Amino acid sequence: MSAASALSARLNIAAPVPRGVAASRVAKCARSSPPRSVVVAKATPAEKSNIVVFGGTGGTGSECVVQALRRGAKVTVLARDPSKMRQPPGTGGANEGAPISDPNLTVVRGNVSNPEDVAKVITKDTTGVVVSLGGKTKDVGATMLTDGTTNVINAMKAAGIADDARIAIVTSIGAGDSANQAPIVFRVLMATVMRSIFNDKNNQEQLFLGPGGPGRNTEFCVVRPGGLGLGPPTGVVNVIDGEAGSIARADVADFCLGALFEEEFPYIGKAPCISSVGGTSWTKDRGGKGMMEA
Repeated sequence: MSAASALSARLNIAAPVPRGVAASRVAKCARSSPPRSVVVAKATPAEKSNIVVFGGTGGTGSECVVQALRRGAKVTVLARDPSKMRQPPGTGGANEGAPISDPNLTVVRGNVSNPEDVAKVITKDTTGVVVSLGGKTKDVGATMLTDGTTNVINAMKAAGIADDARIAIVTSIGAGDSANQAPIVFRVLMATVMRSIFNDKNNQEQLFLGPGGPGRNTEFCVVRPGGLGLGPPTGVVNVIDGEAGSIARADVADFCLGALFEEEFPYIGKAPCISSVGGTSWTKDRGGKGMMEA
């Protein structure tokens, strides 16, 4: 049995997509992504990676930063306020709230809505990108997610890495065609007080999932987490077919980094919904050495 087949059997998932095979032939949880030919860029192991995190001072983004640094990656963060680059409450543990100081961390002041700022941090040496943007519409504007992510895609193309670097984009359960996977109370919020932010999230996703999306041919993974928690990592992530449960931001970060660092990560070119509570597809317990470990 090949290493890829063994991995698939151990996780109870469909085998990784061979080069040139349409994505419509893989696991049903990939239905969010339209059929496309998948030519998977080689992942870069964490210790050799040079990644950029947008939204790195936020709850999920800071988890990505800390976990990537612990795995030996070089990390660059574009932040409107670099002083907010602090240890997250999950992985940070007793150091929660303390400034993050690491020789492999570079924090650049700037705004993702400004193309020139984005171009400062995405270079030909960038091996992977995490987009974990958020904020209230009244504070960040009605199109920040879409505009900022468009700037990221354009910068990747300008730097010549769009065909080589993987990108993980954190949106939400309920976005795109996953509306029925959101709990009923959350669906009510999506249609009312959260309508503006979900319009932006849906447009952000279409940059990758839409037929004419500028990021369609990148090696992307659109990550749709359930209800986000601030606790420590549980080590369990479900890629779900049913209604979403909750998930720690630390576990979302682990999944995103898997998309960047894992050679045979099975959700490149797809939009999986994930939670740590509930779910009807597969479960990976990462308490020991596992798939997402660099």
